[in-house]
Amino acid sequence: MNHPFSKRLENIPPSGIRKFFDLVAHSKDIISLGVGEPDFSTPWAIREEAISTLERGTTAYTSNSGLPECREAIATYLKNSFNCSYNPANEMILTFGVSEAVDIAFRTILNEGDEVILFEPCYVCYAPLVTLAGGHVVTIDTSKNHFLPPIDQLKKAISPLTKAVLICSPNNPTGAVIPSDILQEIAALSIKHGFWVITDEVYAELSYDKPFVSYASLEGIKEKTILLNGFSKAFAMTGWRLGYVCSSQDFISRALKIHQYSALCAPTVAQYAAIEALNHPESVVAMKQSYQARRNLFVKRLNQIGLPTLLPEGAFYCFPSIMGTGLSSEEFAVQLLKKTNVAVVPGSVFGQGGEGFIRCCYATDLTLLKEAVLRIHSFLKKIG
Repeated sequence: MNHPFSKRLENIPPSGIRKFFDLVAHSKDIISLGVGEPDFSTPWAIREEAISTLERGTTAYTSNSGLPECREAIATYLKNSFNCSYNPANEMILTFGVSEAVDIAFRTILNEGDEVILFEPCYVCYAPLVTLAGGHVVTIDTSKNHFLPPIDQLKKAISPLTKAVLICSPNNPTGAVIPSDILQEIAALSIKHGFWVITDEVYAELSYDKPFVSYASLEGIKEKTILLNGFSKAFAMTGWRLGYVCSSQDFISRALKIHQYSALCAPTVAQYAAIEALNHPESVVAMKQSYQARRNLFVKRLNQIGLPTLLPEGAFYCFPSIMGTGLSSEEFAVQLLKKTNVAVVPGSVFGQGGEGFIRCCYATDLTLLKEAVLRIHSFLKKIG
């Protein structure tokens, strides 16, 4: 035996987020601004439907693609909310969260050595999943462009090996929302060069200052677009593990092969709960209003204490600059945790352009956010 384990896997580092939060797990009385999760419980109507599903004994497998009625509800929601048109019968698969959707998207389109362009900072799973699918990651730093895709650099990065470009809007970790003119430019390049665009829109409902424009709503791009979304963030359903991938029938028929063998079907109870969520979206409005109020207060106070922070237009993260402290992102996060019991995520774990920043999740009780700012301010005074 030459090597007992996958050589490709040996080169994949552990999640930088989870590695850091091993420290948090052993600490007490922490104010956590780190975990990217709503602080709301799943709305009662959704939980009640799940309970009813269990009481009826409706717990068998669904079709591989998911319950037809759930796919139909999602298709109606996408059309009404974002003007995206997908046939629920053959252009959609329900997945184990958006993470599985990302994985099968890469595995469906990538051949050995194909290139995927990522705009960094970006979510930590993208690059490792490209590598595991046999692809090669090409990164573009957005930190000097207000965390938006710089089209001039994208044009330079495109090569004959470019198979896909991945965008995430609203963005994790920065909260940036890609405006429609930049989306149009990416679409034009996709049409010209023939690469796929994978658009992760799991935070689409959490866009605050302007109506959200979905890349998948643009004209003429459907055959080369893969839309990813789910219920975790907007509907406070992180633990339910339900996402979906939408694309052309040619893509879905191939992606379904992977899903059939690796997952079989998404959780049945979660699918019934999702139908209820889509039928009663008023809970999303209340949560969104709360996040926006917290965003406004938290970002204002971070700037006041000397941490330059762009106002995020979506999601529930902000990305303060800590460059003026003289500390690296990891040093800042570790020392802040040890000295003040405030947990943030080092920006460096999100790739190129993340060093010199920290990610703060403001989906946290308003009182705790205010206290966190006071502790961060105290920490800055001690190291200044």
